[in-house]
Amino acid sequence: MNIASIFIRRPVATILVMLGILFFGIAGYLHLPVNQLPNVDFPTIQVSADLSGADPETMAASVASILEKEFFTIAGIDSISSINATGRTRIVIQFALDRNIDAAALDVQAAIGLAQRKLPATMTQAPSFRKVNPADAPILYLTLSSPTMPLYTLNEYADTLIGQRLSMVQGVAQVNIYGQKKYAVRVQLNPDALSSRQLGIDEVTSAVMAANSKLPTGSLHGSQRASTIKASGQLRNADDFRDVVVTYKNGTPIYLRELGTVIDSVQQDRQVSRSDNIPAITLAVDRQPGTNAIEVVDSIRTLLPELKRQLPPSVHLNIFFDRSESIRESVDEVKFTLILTICLVVLVIFLFLRNLPATIIPSLALPMSVIGTFAVMYVGNYTIDYLSPMALTLAGGFVVDDAIVLL
Repeated sequence: MNIASIFIRRPVATILVMLGILFFGIAGYLHLPVNQLPNVDFPTIQVSADLSGADPETMAASVASILEKEFFTIAGIDSISSINATGRTRIVIQFALDRNIDAAALDVQAAIGLAQRKLPATMTQAPSFRKVNPADAPILYLTLSSPTMPLYTLNEYADTLIGQRLSMVQGVAQVNIYGQKKYAVRVQLNPDALSSRQLGIDEVTSAVMAANSKLPTGSLHGSQRASTIKASGQLRNADDFRDVVVTYKNGTPIYLRELGTVIDSVQQDRQVSRSDNIPAITLAVDRQPGTNAIEVVDSIRTLLPELKRQLPPSVHLNIFFDRSESIRESVDEVKFTLILTICLVVLVIFLFLRNLPATIIPSLALPMSVIGTFAVMYVGNYTIDYLSPMALTLAGGFVVDDAIVLL
């Protein structure tokens, strides 16, 4: 007695089992995520820190090296790499595959807390970390450009409107903004003006920091009413900074405008991204692990007309690169190859065996095996990508070979 004899003696049960496999296989196929590559989760954490005005050597010596010394005490690290640029440090920590990413994140957070006391007190952005997967590339790139609007205004739209709205789409993990141009007032000092007034850069810096402050003032309490005092000394644009008094010489105030040029600018003015030769802001959309990249992109495309209506007419929101297009084409090509392979195999069997009943057996067994596999793939959290249909094609050959040998 063997397994095949049970199905031969009970044809009705066999048909019902095949229909069940067919139903669950189709259901699994419809719910399988479609991506470029299989889901491979590497326990990786990226740490970022900014210190405006510092050169790469200073960032490496005073920021990156201090953080790395604390990170090396964490167990389960495979490698640590850092990239230091002007005013910016990025450290990537790669953990062993058996290391739990959540536990590793807690260790990294504790290490940052220990290192923070040794870092410069004037850090523009304190060290922060986020979990990343180097195997996941952004699925969609958007560009925001305008021929008339300044970049810091575009950056505000990208950060507060588009980025936050896209992050709410089902399946979107995060939206990264490349070429950020956050608003900043830039003071370009004249060395001759400083020398003639016997002033140093540190004195100007202290005066600007003291003038641009926003501190709690206090409150007034009466018998029937209490009022909060609000005295904001925060300066909002270049015109406000020009009237800052740096110091007094012989009773005469020396204003910041007398020492150089004060302009409305951006924090990072050395790098710029372009779209159609126009300065632009680029938004990169990352998907959540295990989600369907094509469905996420389709949801974003559906949302884009609504976002464009909320933008001024001079602002253009366009798709720069859509990774789902190549995924669709590649996966469709592999699917076509799989179907063509099944048809050719059945045709070859018929030509060599010249027996219609003998041909029907592998003709039914092969598609049923492939369709049933989709249900197993869904349960096992697999995806339809470049590799899985190709593997099914190769496995289909094994099924046909065994059927031919049996016949």
